[in-house]
Amino acid sequence: MTQHSPSPRSNAEATTHPSLRELFQVFGRIGVLSFGGPAAQIALMHKELVEDRPWLSEDQFLRALSFCMMLPGPEAMQLATYAGWRLRGVPGGLIGGLLFVLPGAAVIAALVFLYVSYGAQPVVQDGFLGIKAAVVVIVFQALIRLRKKALKGPFDLALAGLGFAALFVFGLPFPLVVLTAGLIGAFALHGSAPVEQATAKTAPMKDPAITLRPIALWGALWLMPLAALSIAGPKILADIGWFFAKLAVVTFGGAYAVLAYMSQTVVDDFGWIDTGQMIDALGLAETTPGPLILVTQFVAMLAGALAAGVWMALAAGVVALWATFVPCFLWIFAAAPHVERITNHPRLGAALRAITAAVVGVILNLSAWFLMHVIFREITASESAWLALPHPQIASLDVAALMLVLIAPAVWVICRGRLSLILPVMATLGAAVSHIV
Repeated sequence: MTQHSPSPRSNAEATTHPSLRELFQVFGRIGVLSFGGPAAQIALMHKELVEDRPWLSEDQFLRALSFCMMLPGPEAMQLATYAGWRLRGVPGGLIGGLLFVLPGAAVIAALVFLYVSYGAQPVVQDGFLGIKAAVVVIVFQALIRLRKKALKGPFDLALAGLGFAALFVFGLPFPLVVLTAGLIGAFALHGSAPVEQATAKTAPMKDPAITLRPIALWGALWLMPLAALSIAGPKILADIGWFFAKLAVVTFGGAYAVLAYMSQTVVDDFGWIDTGQMIDALGLAETTPGPLILVTQFVAMLAGALAAGVWMALAAGVVALWATFVPCFLWIFAAAPHVERITNHPRLGAALRAITAAVVGVILNLSAWFLMHVIFREITASESAWLALPHPQIASLDVAALMLVLIAPAVWVICRGRLSLILPVMATLGAAVSHIV
């Protein structure tokens, strides 16, 4: 990580206690500037909280990052929540987490209304064809980065292969793949490699009530509104709430890991949007600050708008945000007092390693799924009861889309991976190529 002055501290404890106003200012800046995915967001937080201010030590930051990577959900948002909690308790955690999400959520809402109003125009559709091609390359780049980090040996490679086959070949449910990988890791990898020890001494066991109270409170806050929607609300809002709540529990490995599962469910099972709109949603979500999992808000708002107009879009967006992000506060506030013990637990570490390896195969499935749906207009599923292999219809090949997919890697290199440049360039190329072909 790039070093700045003053240099990060290696001591185990923070040296100052900022006011809530200071937290609001700093986390507000982090939320507005948090473009570029988890790596860039984590680097930004490291600079603001460790290097530029004596708020967290290097040890505290790294232990918190390890802890958040063990949790389902967006690790950068949860790191912001944990940092706020560490500095000023629950109010600080709420400030850190909410300010990380809300700027991006506001941008997503505006993009949805622009998309609904102008997305059907031919020139806009041509531009989105270029964005779809860019999304294919973006997902492949995420796959390459994760592969380097996650695949340390033959066992990890085998788990990645099994994860890919389970989804692409056999069509098994994504939550089952994650659960199975975690169990394999917990029992097969446990004790196979030394676990890194935290610098600070492992904390003694806390009073169980410290954990049970936030679980009861945040669990009720999370699920009771969804239950109320099931009883008295519109069916589409209840379906959105429960689906994204389930997704929040299994989002190990980041947003890319669940996008294929989410895409297939919202397109094929619920019929809320079509495949092209799903890929457009991901492309637009890449342009906003905050966690990429905000794509759930885009999908929900688009589904609401298509079903019943503006007010349903707004309601669906609120429900999706609630279902997706309230559990992040639950995980942090319940488990934060036990960070040292959790990050030192060898069986949990082994399970996380196995899940991360399997997620490489999951993202490979997403890459193949996106690629096929971008360059072919018609995809049919296998007729076998045991297989789910998709079959693209060769005659439905979209030559313009294929050309854009082949051009996109060069654009990525020329733009040095900067999405703020790549997406508008590819949108312009999409409009140009569509008129030529």
